[in-house]
Amino acid sequence: MKEFFLFVLPIFSYVMGSVPFGLIITRKFSSIDITAMGSGNIGANNVRRLAGPKPGLLTLLCDLLKGAVPTGLALLLSNDYGWQELYVSAVATMAVLGHMFSLFMKFRQSGKGVATAAGCFLVITPFALLIAAVAYVSVIYLSRWASMGSLAASTVLPLAVWFSHPSSIFTTCAVLISILIFYCHRENIRRLIAGTEPKI
Repeated sequence: MKEFFLFVLPIFSYVMGSVPFGLIITRKFSSIDITAMGSGNIGANNVRRLAGPKPGLLTLLCDLLKGAVPTGLALLLSNDYGWQELYVSAVATMAVLGHMFSLFMKFRQSGKGVATAAGCFLVITPFALLIAAVAYVSVIYLSRWASMGSLAASTVLPLAVWFSHPSSIFTTCAVLISILIFYCHRENIRRLIAGTEPKI
């Protein structure tokens, strides 16, 4: 039975990551079509900007859980296997990919993965996440750009993972997820360069 759960957990992780909580919560609290307004993505920042702080906070919590729950299950189920770190990294990456390219939104880019990635690393190495969160908050405070805070946190995360939990596998996982986050922020990066990115 345990082997069965180990087999299906990466699939579950992707499906759970795919649940568009931002879209569901926004529709619950308003008549806004979040995919057609603002940045068009289903993440907490866009929800907060368009629907208000309460839906934004709920979306943030749900997106964190999308990463934390499957990653936590992966740690528990694989604790007596030598390939635990590789397995946990795969499950975490699947959760982030699900959020970014949702099964329920026809695999088009739907979210940017920051909160879901945070949920994953909250389980893997909380101290690394704390370091990345400090970078996120500090950059936003100084620049007033949420996207720049996300990019700063993504840049710091692999270094923080290596510093707090020197595992080449978990560090590689952090690098891969950071690259994916940068990819999903490509339009934000263009606007930052052009000076047209909206501030908080």
